[in-house]
Amino acid sequence: MLRAIFVFFLFLLGIAGVGLGAGWALLHRADIPYEQLEAKYGATDSQYVDLGQGVRMHYRVSGPRAAPVLLLVHGFSASTHTWDAWADLLDRSYRVVRVDLPGHGLTRAPKSYHGGVIAYRDTLQAFVESQNLGPFVLVGSSMGGNVAWRYALAHPENVAGLVLVDAAGWPDLRAGSAELPVFQLLRNPVLGPVIRDLDSSALTRQGLRAAFADPALANEEMVLRYTELSRAPGHRQQLIDNSLGYRNGDYANAEKLAGIKAPTLILHGDRDLLVPLAAAQLFHGAITGSQLVIYSGIGHLPQEEAPSRSAQDVSEFAAKAFVRRSQPNVALASAP
Repeated sequence: MLRAIFVFFLFLLGIAGVGLGAGWALLHRADIPYEQLEAKYGATDSQYVDLGQGVRMHYRVSGPRAAPVLLLVHGFSASTHTWDAWADLLDRSYRVVRVDLPGHGLTRAPKSYHGGVIAYRDTLQAFVESQNLGPFVLVGSSMGGNVAWRYALAHPENVAGLVLVDAAGWPDLRAGSAELPVFQLLRNPVLGPVIRDLDSSALTRQGLRAAFADPALANEEMVLRYTELSRAPGHRQQLIDNSLGYRNGDYANAEKLAGIKAPTLILHGDRDLLVPLAAAQLFHGAITGSQLVIYSGIGHLPQEEAPSRSAQDVSEFAAKAFVRRSQPNVALASAP
């Protein structure tokens, strides 16, 4: 009797194993070669530069060659595409330079590259040096804002102005926040690699819809682009490492941010579900002389959800910041 029960139990385990194996095979998504992604998502203004240690950065440049430079840094899991509308609006007056960070978009990095905001800050500096960029207005969205304010502290000589767009960097300010179970699973050395390579389109769709006050802006074309770019070789592991490592990183505080001397503009949507408005208010309180603009009815990505308004605010701020850089004795508020 016991033997029969044991055999039946093994039979059930076998069926469960077959079912799980079939499910994994159905949901598994292989890497997409960079060449294929570059052909589909590269743009006419796409360029690439080798920064050493196996990093080949994708970047895009538009606007007059002699114009003042805006350097744009995207957020977590995003790419240069998040700035498309801004580039169209701003590159008449500025030279707009936008980059894909390692583990994102079309930028290649080896398995040995350990991402995170500090590594991204240093890689951004390697890019700046490779392009001989002079003083620029540095713009960072979400995680890119976290990179941007750290860059402004480390390399103030390069930053004529700083723009933080729904920027991250503070401890989680959402009430009752706790680590999601998915991150606990991803940290598991056995289950993590399995989950990493499964179809992520549903989670991507959910995340993108949460990023907009109008969820309809997260259309299927956008979901497909985010999902496919995340399948570039090594990208999924980089994104997981960033997700897990962020909670162990050093956060923003008033003492650190007091070191930022560049003129600073803080933009934030009041319906941001990912980085609460309280973060913008903390940045504003900590960075002396900063300006805060809050967009009513806008979510996490004002550059996509309110491109005309936000681009105009950046254009006016940048014009004043560059005047102040060239004429230090001119007060920012009185500059044309």
